[in-house]
Amino acid sequence: MRHVIFGGDGFVGRHLAPKLVADGEEVVVADIARNDLAHYRNVQFVQCDVTNPASVAAVGLKADDMVYNLSAKMLSPIQVRAKRHDFFFPVNFHGTEHIVQAMDKAGASRLVHYTTDMIYGHTVTQPMTEEHPVAPLGEYGWSKQKTEELCAEWRKRGMSISLFRPRLIIGPGRLGILEKLFKLIDWNLPVPMIGSGRNPYQFISVFDCAEAARAAWKAGVPNEAYNLGSLNPPPVKKLLGDLIRHAGSKSILLPTPGWAVKRTLDLLDLLNIPIMDPEQYLIADEECVLDVSKAERQLGWVPQYRDEDMLIAAYSEYRAKKAGPAVATKHVPAE
Repeated sequence: MRHVIFGGDGFVGRHLAPKLVADGEEVVVADIARNDLAHYRNVQFVQCDVTNPASVAAVGLKADDMVYNLSAKMLSPIQVRAKRHDFFFPVNFHGTEHIVQAMDKAGASRLVHYTTDMIYGHTVTQPMTEEHPVAPLGEYGWSKQKTEELCAEWRKRGMSISLFRPRLIIGPGRLGILEKLFKLIDWNLPVPMIGSGRNPYQFISVFDCAEAARAAWKAGVPNEAYNLGSLNPPPVKKLLGDLIRHAGSKSILLPTPGWAVKRTLDLLDLLNIPIMDPEQYLIADEECVLDVSKAERQLGWVPQYRDEDMLIAAYSEYRAKKAGPAVATKHVPAE
């Protein structure tokens, strides 16, 4: 079987592609740029800009292809308010639209598509299952929610589409907003928390994300949505405290009044000098924990990586990057 991965040179794709090759599958990576990755010896690369329908059509999809859409614009680098729609929608929504249209024309009917947990917005019920109300807080979340609505329409036309809603994805080559945290710890500066830090914070490993996409294919691409997150995420205070101790830093954790910090960040955003995206800080002190049991029940997928280990591994990579120029993985933004 041929597997076509749009955005396959990106963060999740570069871990999914070698998994499929190891299964003995034929793999095509379609992306706007190509990096020097070892698995390219065993896959076909096709240059593709998903914002251009002609470029997507030129990939040459076939009726029996298994298709994955991993192409996306993320929340890093931070955009000013006026630019957010035009930053997110061309790739996240219109890119998805072009892919499903090309699939339809080719007669391809199976798609694994990544969206985000940020379609949920503020926490209404806890833990957050896939039936949680949907109310995105910004253009990124809306661009992803619109792709879910698009996929719902194509399901009615006979496509099988598995949707994945991950928490913050971290792993080798992805620092993004975490780099700001790591710098504070390296400089022994106070680390402010939005709120008390008693609420949990949940990551998901890039390795677990790649395995989820593979599991959906193996399960026959169910017409379902699945949350992706770690198991038993610790409180923010413990997560950051453990990292500070691991780093041997003198940093202290600084609880803050969540409402006051959010209004300050709102003001900075209004003045077009954002230091965080509203979709990040507005839920920072909420109990945003995804229930991932549906993926286990239906796909046999269980996350293998702990939040504490993922954060320490990311910090270790940050330190290695600072220590010398030899870095194995090109860095791509974190959500």
